[in-house]
Amino acid sequence: MAGAIPGERVIVSFYLQPLRVFRLFLGAGPFFPRNAVAVLLFGDVNAVISARRWWLPARRCRTQKEEFRKEMGSMQSEKVETAKESSGAPILVTGGAGFIGSNFVLEWLASGKGPVVNLDKLTYAGNPENLASVEKNPAYTFVHGDICDAALVKRLFEEHRPRAIVHFAAESHVDRSILGPETFLRTNIDGTFTLLQAARSYFATLEGEARDGFRFLHVSTDEVYGTLEPEDPAFHEETPYAPNSPYAASKASSDHLVRAWIHTYGLPAMITNCSNNYGPYQFPEKLIPLMIANARKGKPLPVYGDGQQVRDWLYVVDHCRALAAVLERGRVGETYNVGGGNQRSNLQVVTTLCELLDELSPDSPVRPHKQLITYVADRPGHDRRYAIDARKLEGELGWKAQESFETGLRKTVEWYLANTAWVESVTSGAYQHWVAQNYDSRETAGAGSRETADAVARETTAGGAR
Repeated sequence: MAGAIPGERVIVSFYLQPLRVFRLFLGAGPFFPRNAVAVLLFGDVNAVISARRWWLPARRCRTQKEEFRKEMGSMQSEKVETAKESSGAPILVTGGAGFIGSNFVLEWLASGKGPVVNLDKLTYAGNPENLASVEKNPAYTFVHGDICDAALVKRLFEEHRPRAIVHFAAESHVDRSILGPETFLRTNIDGTFTLLQAARSYFATLEGEARDGFRFLHVSTDEVYGTLEPEDPAFHEETPYAPNSPYAASKASSDHLVRAWIHTYGLPAMITNCSNNYGPYQFPEKLIPLMIANARKGKPLPVYGDGQQVRDWLYVVDHCRALAAVLERGRVGETYNVGGGNQRSNLQVVTTLCELLDELSPDSPVRPHKQLITYVADRPGHDRRYAIDARKLEGELGWKAQESFETGLRKTVEWYLANTAWVESVTSGAYQHWVAQNYDSRETAGAGSRETADAVARETTAGGAR
């Protein structure tokens, strides 16, 4: 999706910003491109780039082309932000009662960025208690509903007239997708289609600043790219899609739908693909909160296979700030990868968690918690390694993850220890049934896996895996 989409227009005003615009052409030498005046009057980004290419050597042109896109993107973003700030219109968030969605809503409202309408079906992973602190905030509106309900989604657009859509709503757990893929196809594919159709119809009714400022942000995953070998470079925005699980395939499908709606219908949308998130309010089916919850109760800490599957860990608040940056300043039609730059094996993560729990729960009867680690049969089709190259996001939008893995994980463990009531409230009987279904049927790994895992655990304790 690199580059401006067909028909992208940027209006440049010499009266308002003469120096910024003229500076874009300084590298062209003493002769101003012969069609530059017409280009500036009509505002076609690609035409300007083509004009400059006539006068620049190829290598220099490629470099200045990127500089030009960034400059134009900055000017366009300023216009969009001005329109947004003056309108007071809300953003529509889907799946805002889930893990990442609720953290995004809290961060957005705390930053004073404007009203939020939150549409959530409240499945097992959606919890309105996550947003109890803002439920009486006049800038927050909750709507209980399904993104697959076309009539409801259409009504929300008509009633609330949102200035942007942030689309989180999705089934997201790989193990659940293996046991029951149908729900993933319905929500992640059909639901995204329904939302895109409604957004397309709504966008057609907008005019002026409201139309210029409207955005659709689709939040996706790095799992669409497949798996990496140990020495492979990290995923970048042009990495070919190669999903290996029903979940990843459903998210890849939704990404392709968004791309098609951008290029076919001109919907001003953007896509983000993030690495593994962790932090407060994560449902305890995922690795980190599951290990914390089990360790607190003295239960086994199930680790798949040899535990050497590598993930790039991203603290959820850092992710939310990246999404806000893309929504406010990102270029239409672009994909941005979001990663924390913290590659750790699953075993390293669990071992570090055990060490933190030993420190923060000195009275625990099961110290050292590492003794609870249990190796179980690996997940079918388990991807070996994920890693994200986030340099595009960092370079264009100035975002950078603020939390290291060590600081983020400590904050996460402290939050779960301080919010045991929340954990108890979300781990219902239905959740316990799913845990039994997923883990009890797996055979325990043999002694060889234990020896390999213990060796890596010793290395992690000594700091060798940092």
